[in-house]
Amino acid sequence: MPEKKSFYGWKLVGVLFLLDFINMGFPYYGGTIINSYMIHDIVMKRSTLGLGFTILNLFVGIAAIFVAMAIVKFGIRKTFLIGSSIICISALFLGFVASKPLHYLIAFGVVNGTGMSFATLVPCATGVTRWFRRYRGAMMGLTLSASGISGFFLPPLLDKMLREGGGNWHVGWRIVAGAMVVSGLIAFFFVRESPESMGQTVDGLPEEQQEQPSRTDALATKHEWTAGEALGTSAYWLVAIAGIAATFPYFLFIAHWVEHLTGVGITPAKASLGISLLTGGTLGGRWLGGLLMDYLNARLVFVLGASLYFISSYLAFTSNAEALKLAYVASALQGIAYGWTYSCTNTMVGHYYGRKAYPKLSGMYIFLTSAVASPAGLVGGMIFDRYGSYAKSFELDGALAIIAILAILFAAMPTPRETVPVGVAEPQVA
Repeated sequence: MPEKKSFYGWKLVGVLFLLDFINMGFPYYGGTIINSYMIHDIVMKRSTLGLGFTILNLFVGIAAIFVAMAIVKFGIRKTFLIGSSIICISALFLGFVASKPLHYLIAFGVVNGTGMSFATLVPCATGVTRWFRRYRGAMMGLTLSASGISGFFLPPLLDKMLREGGGNWHVGWRIVAGAMVVSGLIAFFFVRESPESMGQTVDGLPEEQQEQPSRTDALATKHEWTAGEALGTSAYWLVAIAGIAATFPYFLFIAHWVEHLTGVGITPAKASLGISLLTGGTLGGRWLGGLLMDYLNARLVFVLGASLYFISSYLAFTSNAEALKLAYVASALQGIAYGWTYSCTNTMVGHYYGRKAYPKLSGMYIFLTSAVASPAGLVGGMIFDRYGSYAKSFELDGALAIIAILAILFAAMPTPRETVPVGVAEPQVA
């Protein structure tokens, strides 16, 4: 008898984790460090520097629509390769040519943001959704936690390399280009499209076990929705609203948390630890939120995670140099809340609508959350300019958490019309 192949899905999760680590960590978190050296060479206002990140977040969202189309037409592996190539081109331009603020805005913001969209969130989440059902939440959380780990480890490593290299930021972007070659090779050799492409089944379970009732049946649909059908349900848009409301506070914190902490008397060195805890907190949040999605009702899990925003916002409001530990707790809880809710919403789309429609639905979701939440840094700055503090920003975070919770409470898993038993008449409308 031929030897039974081990389930490739477990290996694929490791591959997707590594791709998200490289493709998000080097051009985004690494780019943060590289750009801090760049502004000493290319003279620009801090607002211009921040504008580059706003453009990047915006184009991550805009490109997500095209990423979904690429996945459907070309597959996950080729989509990753397209993304790595785009980032590589951007990094090479920044590493050899860039000399003006406009070069930075276009290469880092537009091109780099587009490449990251092709090489990270949507293809990673689609891969997990195609290969897993019973373990989808846990594997989604594990895969998407890679970006948090890269954000924790890569910045200090790149900073050390650039300092020892005399602060040559061009070299930093050349390192990013090299990392993209590595990620492209990993995608080419190790990414697989679906269990069916390898003669395997979802979750690695035999066909007879696929049809047996399980706890997942109450959490995830077995019906394969079309994208059009899914977009016609209120649940999808409510999940998107909840995702936007849960993303905005994190984007605001990323942009202004260090400034707030230093503004209340905390030293820059200690404030930087707050950012590390904020980024690191997303790790535990994404993993824990994803894991709970495999056992509890999706809406309950989301509410638990979003509720952490209330605690974080209150502690942020009261933070000062004499209560440094509470400021650190606020940092970690903000990251946990974002990571938790992010895993929940991405998994919910797969749970509610199945594998077939997921790429298009995920692309639209990333577009909506990234595009609508991208002005968060600008809004936080405008609030500070008007009131002289970030207190109103933290109040806004709490209000958005309420909106997210209310939206998700009404986002029950939709029932497809095909599941209505034959012979059961639908109620007539007078």
